[in-house]
Amino acid sequence: MGISLIKGQRISLEKEAGQKLSQVVMGLGWDTVKPTGIWGLFSSPKEIDLDASCLLFDTQRVLVDQVWFRQLKSNDGSILHTGDNRTGAGEGDDEQIIVDLTKISPKIDNLVFVVNSFTGQSFSEILNAYCRIVDKKSGKEVAKYNLSCQGNHTAQIMAKVYRHQGEWKMLAIGDNCSGKTFHDLIPTILSSL
Repeated sequence: MGISLIKGQRISLEKEAGQKLSQVVMGLGWDTVKPTGIWGLFSSPKEIDLDASCLLFDTQRVLVDQVWFRQLKSNDGSILHTGDNRTGAGEGDDEQIIVDLTKISPKIDNLVFVVNSFTGQSFSEILNAYCRIVDKKSGKEVAKYNLSCQGNHTAQIMAKVYRHQGEWKMLAIGDNCSGKTFHDLIPTILSSL
């Protein structure tokens, strides 16, 4: 199990992984909300559609590319979204974004990972939500960030993976926002770069 991140914490991905990283997986998981009370006996679990997105920014803080449920692959092929899970059903990661760090253009400085509640539930209604980074080669979890918390926000800027002196590092941002897609979060994201 990797390091459990807290808001504002910075880590070296390579030091945490114990080796030079070439490919990482950003996993997002959550559970459906079970109905409560007498009506819970006759109702199905409430479907929640969380969406993971990865935004690629250059050194001038310009959004160059995005990977999300409507564009599953970056233009250069370095980042791949495995597909949209609209319910949170099942074990493990519900959505994954695979990043090949060796193929990312040198002009890209920041990868920003965000989660949106497309169906509009606030994070206070979502059970066991997390994001994590896994070393794809070894399968080792490098870092994990708990997303479930009390609050009326419907989105969160989770983390950024950025270049620093030739090494990839990660900052757990953890900023609460509102919006159905990453487009709604761009002003807040720019202020965190």
